[in-house]
Amino acid sequence: MVFYYTFEGKVVTKVDSLEESTWIHLCPPFEDKEIGLYAKALDIPVDFITDSLDIDERSRYEVEDDARLILINTPIINQSLKEGEAIYVTVPIGIVTVDDKIITITPSDNPIIDKIAENKIKHFNPADQSLFVLHLFEQNVYGYLACLKKLNLKRNLIEQELYNSSRNEELRQLLKIEKSLVYFVNSLSANELLMLKMKRTDFLKVRDKDPHEDLFEDIIIDNGQALEMSNVYTNILSGTMEAYASIVSNNLNTFIHRLTVITIILMVPTLVASFYGMNLDHIPFSTSKFTFYGLILASIFLGFLLIIFLGRNANYKR
Repeated sequence: MVFYYTFEGKVVTKVDSLEESTWIHLCPPFEDKEIGLYAKALDIPVDFITDSLDIDERSRYEVEDDARLILINTPIINQSLKEGEAIYVTVPIGIVTVDDKIITITPSDNPIIDKIAENKIKHFNPADQSLFVLHLFEQNVYGYLACLKKLNLKRNLIEQELYNSSRNEELRQLLKIEKSLVYFVNSLSANELLMLKMKRTDFLKVRDKDPHEDLFEDIIIDNGQALEMSNVYTNILSGTMEAYASIVSNNLNTFIHRLTVITIILMVPTLVASFYGMNLDHIPFSTSKFTFYGLILASIFLGFLLIIFLGRNANYKR
């Protein structure tokens, strides 16, 4: 599927043909051999499109002839219905610059591309290709920060639920959040290395352009802050999971201890009663009519003695 856009000042406008367009966006579904036709029409290598559609592709940039490719990872909501999957995953956005056109390629619908296409970005000014790429980088970082805030809020709500219950559903939700944060940490780290390398090599040709260079520097700083937040939330979540596991283990130990005490208390009276349940001759007091009541009183007395003994030992250990 292909979409054509042009820029009228600071406004993005959809057009109907390649000749009228300044920005072209590609996303699935594609028909057979359609990718090759798009690559030929746009005069870019087929690998630039296929690499951008690979969800496992790492962040990087590449130059081939007059075409320049930038791959950067961005967060999206996971559409998988499988249980235990992460809430958010990261997928690449491919940005190709060739002549006077910009081509973006995504493996699925992407909220950042939608925001640009629908003119929902404040102060958006696609005056040149470098500035367009920087604006996209900036919105990508904002997307990570927004997702991190939602994940942290969800984590706080689940923790409150865990204080009042021990259901497995809350633990599954925490596991999903943890997986999302792992994706974020890896992708933000790769994005940071990419942007630092691009700045060092001046891949976007923004050196000596103060507004562009300042914006690029701010984006790198914001990306670093998002990475730090991801690491902090990951550590907090790991600590929460470990603390909850310790609480569950402690509660289980307490419960088993109580069951053990009850078992010991019941064992001695049962032992006394079992002796008199034997079908043997010459059992003491077997002919007395008060033997049954005596056994009950003896069992109760021994039970109380064990309760007192175990209670004193427990207080002593504390």
